Amino acid sequence: MIPQNAIEVRGLTKRYGNLTALEQITFEVRRGELFGLIGPDGAGKTTLFRLLATLLDPDEGSATVDGFDIVSQYREIRSRVGYMPGRFSLYADLSVAENLDFFAALFGVKVREAYDWIAPIYRQIEPFRKRRAGKLSGGMKQKLALCCALIHRPSVLFLDEPTTGVDAVSRGEFWDMLSDLKQKGISILVSTPYMDEACRCDRIALCNNGHLLGVDTPAGIVARFDAPLYALSGDDMYGLLLEARRAEGVKECYPFGAAHHLVVAEGFDARAFERLLRQRGFGSVTVEPVPAGIEDVFMKLMQQ
Repeated sequence: MIPQNAIEVRGLTKRYGNLTALEQITFEVRRGELFGLIGPDGAGKTTLFRLLATLLDPDEGSATVDGFDIVSQYREIRSRVGYMPGRFSLYADLSVAENLDFFAALFGVKVREAYDWIAPIYRQIEPFRKRRAGKLSGGMKQKLALCCALIHRPSVLFLDEPTTGVDAVSRGEFWDMLSDLKQKGISILVSTPYMDEACRCDRIALCNNGHLLGVDTPAGIVARFDAPLYALSGDDMYGLLLEARRAEGVKECYPFGAAHHLVVAEGFDARAFERLLRQRGFGSVTVEPVPAGIEDVFMKLMQQ
């Protein structure tokens, strides 16, 4: 019987000496779901991947992948999952074709047998099949690593920050590939520090300091933000940040791209605040209402 959930995690805890990397993590990834782990470096995402990929044993709790226990049934899991770690982990001195042949041999398959499975991705790197992997661009390395992770037709795919350090165009192409893989029925667990990529997932978990701050759809996460939000910009952004944090009615102020986001109390008078800032010598000041995003919710949950 095929389990309903591709991944089930219950109270998973991992410590490194006095450091608790993960503490009482509980969530599930449904079969055929694209599930995202969203959080900064040090949130515990890589440790979670290593646990689920059976490279580490937990100190507490349990987890299953494709219905198999990560401790007692690790051999079954390793034959069913594809894992793409955060760092480029292929053989830099081998060519593209040689890397594919090597990983196919590890799983007892032939590249030609999996060609229809990896073809949409492999076609983009096939012109460079004789080039050493270490000489590929960041985007091409990423595509080769994904091909190697898919060579044995896994049912579950683990991707640990696959787009870190890759240009914006390649990032978009990679997420298009994940959408296509999801259509093939693969269950995907992917981590990213980029909040904008979270919207490409079916559901997301916000992670920080070894804890889950919330699990929901991207829209459901955003709906948790229930305070007025404004964007503040002007000539002296650092001075505006300090001024806003001292202002009455401003609960929080944090940098957000080219502006600062203000979380304010009900009844906040944006026009009056704008005039006050101009009177204090700030030029080109604008204070405009903006819709909240996932990063705003993340900041709010971190404060709590």
